[in-house]
Amino acid sequence: MMRLFCVYIFALSTAVHATTNLTSLVNLFIGTASGANGGSGGNAFPGAAIPHAMVKVGIDVDEAPRQAGYISDNSSVTGISLMHDEGTGGNTDGGYGIFPLFPLMDCAFSSCPVGLSARETQRAAGTDAASPGYFTTTFVNGIKTETTSTRRAGLIRFSYPATANSTYVVVDLTHDLQRSFEGGTVSLNASTGRVTLTGTFLQSYGVENYTVHACYDFLAPPSQNEQSLVTAGLFESSPSSSTTITVSTNLTSLSFPYTTSPTTTQAGALLSFNSTNGSVLTRFGVSFISPDQACANAEEEIPGWNWNAVQSASRSKWEDVLSRVMIDVAKENATIVELLYSSVCFGPSESYRRKPVLVFSVSILRCFFSGQCSWDTFRTVHPLLSLTSPREWADIVNAYIDGWRFTGYIPECRANTKHGYVQGGSDGMPILGDFAVKYADFAKELGVPTDDLYQALVDTAENTPGDWYFDGRQNTAWTMFGYIPTDWTDPSGATGLPTREASRTEEYSLGDFAVRQAAKVLNKGQAAIDLYGNRSMGFTLVWDPTVTSDGFSGFAQRRFPNGSFAYSPPDACSPVDPTPHSCARGTDNNVGFYESSSWEMSFFAPHSMSTVVDLMGGPSTFVSRVDTYFSKGYYTAGNEPSFAMPWAYHYANRPDLSALRVRNIVFNNFGTGIGGIPGNDDSGAMAALLTFHLLGLYPVVSTRQFLIGSPFVSSYTLTNDLFGKSTHVTVEGFDPATITATPANGTALFVKEIKINGIRSDTICWVTFDDLTSGKDIVITVDSNATAAAARGCGEGPNALPSSLETGGF
Repeated sequence: MMRLFCVYIFALSTAVHATTNLTSLVNLFIGTASGANGGSGGNAFPGAAIPHAMVKVGIDVDEAPRQAGYISDNSSVTGISLMHDEGTGGNTDGGYGIFPLFPLMDCAFSSCPVGLSARETQRAAGTDAASPGYFTTTFVNGIKTETTSTRRAGLIRFSYPATANSTYVVVDLTHDLQRSFEGGTVSLNASTGRVTLTGTFLQSYGVENYTVHACYDFLAPPSQNEQSLVTAGLFESSPSSSTTITVSTNLTSLSFPYTTSPTTTQAGALLSFNSTNGSVLTRFGVSFISPDQACANAEEEIPGWNWNAVQSASRSKWEDVLSRVMIDVAKENATIVELLYSSVCFGPSESYRRKPVLVFSVSILRCFFSGQCSWDTFRTVHPLLSLTSPREWADIVNAYIDGWRFTGYIPECRANTKHGYVQGGSDGMPILGDFAVKYADFAKELGVPTDDLYQALVDTAENTPGDWYFDGRQNTAWTMFGYIPTDWTDPSGATGLPTREASRTEEYSLGDFAVRQAAKVLNKGQAAIDLYGNRSMGFTLVWDPTVTSDGFSGFAQRRFPNGSFAYSPPDACSPVDPTPHSCARGTDNNVGFYESSSWEMSFFAPHSMSTVVDLMGGPSTFVSRVDTYFSKGYYTAGNEPSFAMPWAYHYANRPDLSALRVRNIVFNNFGTGIGGIPGNDDSGAMAALLTFHLLGLYPVVSTRQFLIGSPFVSSYTLTNDLFGKSTHVTVEGFDPATITATPANGTALFVKEIKINGIRSDTICWVTFDDLTSGKDIVITVDSNATAAAARGCGEGPNALPSSLETGGF
C-alpha cells in the first residue's frame, strides 16, 4: 500500500474557534509507529509541514523500517532532512530524506565526525515534541533541534549547550534515507554563507531516479543574525574507503558524475560558527528545477528569516483547514476529539510549480503533485477533499490531467516526481469522475478544463500503453473479453504485469463507471453513457457461482480466455489464509487479486452493489455473508479493500448493523497512541477513513451520494471553501453511551429519521453532496430500539436504498 501527503485535521464549534488555538488539539504522533513487517502503525510523519507542501522537514533515524524517517524509540538520529514520505508502505528505508543537516560540537574542524555513522546521536528521553508546523527534539549531548517550514522552504535551528567550546553544522550531500545517491554536486560560498546542492537518488516506489536541489543559507540579515561563520569547507571520502573522510577549506565545489547504481561516497560541507546566543539558524529552500530556484524559493517565502513569523504562518495554514470541520470540543468525548483533530491527511504533495503554458488556449498546470497512489486514495482522501477543499482538490485534479497530457494516461502512482507502479486498475479514473460529477458546473472557476478531463478518461479507458505496469490499463484484453483473462498473451505487443486479473477486472469496471459519470454530467451523449455504463458491469463476468466457502456460494475468480474459471481458494491472501499465497504486486501473485482475498473483493462493486446483493443470494444471505466476513477474520482494518465493508449492510436495508459495526471497527483498530493507525496511512487514506467513520458518513466514489449513519459526535459543521457555505449536522437524541466498541442494548445508536432543512427525508441511508455542501441544516434523530431499527431499514421511500447502476441509479 502506497500513499503520501495532505494535512486534513478537524475542528471545533464557532464559539470554541473564536477562543481556541485549533492546532493545539492535534496529536502529530498518532500512527507514527511502523506498519511494516506486521507492525501496528501508520508510518506517519510528525515533522514540520503545511498542507500539500513540498517541504516536510524532520529527523531521520538509522534504523529501518523508517518509511517517514521517524521512529519514536531510542534509535540514533543521522540527520534533519528536508523532504519525507508520509504513511507510505513500499520501501521500508523510506523515501526522500534528502540533504540532511547535523549539528556537532567540541571537535577539531579537520577531524569532526562528519560521516553518517560517526556522527549519529541518540535523543534524550522524552524530548520529541511537535505541533502543526513545528518539530523539536534534543540529543543526549544537549543540542536542541527545532524546525518550521513554508511550502518550499523552512528554518532549522540548533541550540548548543552553554558548555560547548565549538559549534558546527554538517551539510550532507550524499545520504538520503535509502542511501541511494547516484551523483550530484555541492558548492560552498563562504563569503555569503550559502551552500547549494544537487543530488540524484532512487524513487521510493518505482524503478526510476529523480534529481532534486537544495539551498542552505547560514548568514541571516542583520536584524536576525546572531551568528558568524568562522570556518567553512567541503568533505569527501576516499575512493578506496568510504569511511576515510578528508575535510578541506580549500575547496568550493565537489562534483560526482552520475552512476547507474548507488555509490557509498560520503561528501558535503562543514561549517563552524560563533554565536551570541548559543544557537545556529539556517534557512533552506528546495526545488526540482535547479539550485537557483531552490534559493529563490527560500528568498521568496522567508525573506526576513523571522522564526516566529514563519511558525505563525504555518499554524495559520493549518487553522484554515481545521476550521472547515467544526465540533464543540467541550461537549464531545475527549478521545473522539483527539482522533478527529489528529486525522492528518498529508495528501498529495506539490513537487514543483510551473508557469502556465498555453496549449490550444488552455492554461496547463500550475502545480505538479507527487507521492500519490490513486489505489490508496480514491476511496476516502479525494471524497473528503471534495467536501471541504475543492480549490486544493482542483489543483490535484489538474495534476492528473497534466499527467495525461505528457504520458497519454491518467497517472496511477507518482513517487518522487516519477511514475510508480500501477497497483490495481488505473485508479486515477474514479478521482476524475468524482470531480466531474461534483464540480462540473464550477470547473471553469476552479481552473479545470473539463474537455481535457473527459478526454483523459476516454484515452485511459480505450488505449493500451506499451507497458501497463507503469501507466494505463490492459485495454486490449478489457475491450476484447469484458474481463481481464488469465494466461493470455496480448497480440498488440503491449506488456505489463499479467497478474491481479480478477481484481483488475473489478477496478476497470469502476474506472469505466467513472467515464460514464463524466460523460453524463458533461453532456457527451447517450452512446458514451451506455457504452461505459455497460462496460462497468464487467465485474459480473468474473463471478463464479460454483465456488463455495463457509457455506456460501459464488465468489469472484480469475477466468481463462475460453471462459472457464481458474480456481483460487476464497480465503487465499486473507488474514486467516491457512496456505501461503501471494496477492502482492509482483509475478508471485497466484490468486488473481491485489492485496486482498476473493472473500473480500467479491463485495467490490461500489457503483452497483444491488448486483452484488443479488449475486450473493439476496439481502438476508448478503447480511449473513457480511457477518461471516467479519467473524471469520477476513477483514483487515488497515487495508483499503476493507474500507467500505462496515457500511455494506446499508445495501441490504440494514443500516442498524452498519452503525454497530462501525463503532466496533473504530474502537478496536484506531487509537491515540503511536500505533493508533492500523496500517499504512497511505497519503491520508486511513485518516480520511477514520474522519468519515466519526462523522457518520461514507462516500460512494464518482457519485454525489454519501452513505449516512450514526455520528460519533453530537453535532458538526462542514464548510466548503468554494461555496462559502456551512452545513450544520445535529444528532437529536445523541447518546454518549454509544461511544464504545459495543454499545449496550438500550443506548440510542440507531438512525430513526433525517430532516434536511426541516423536511423529512425518504431515506435514512444516504444524503447527497449538495446536502453536505450547500449550507443546509441536517438533523439526524437517533433512538435505542434495535428491533424497530431492523424493521425500518433505510426507510419507506422508493429510493430509500443507496443507489446502484443496475437498478437505475446514478
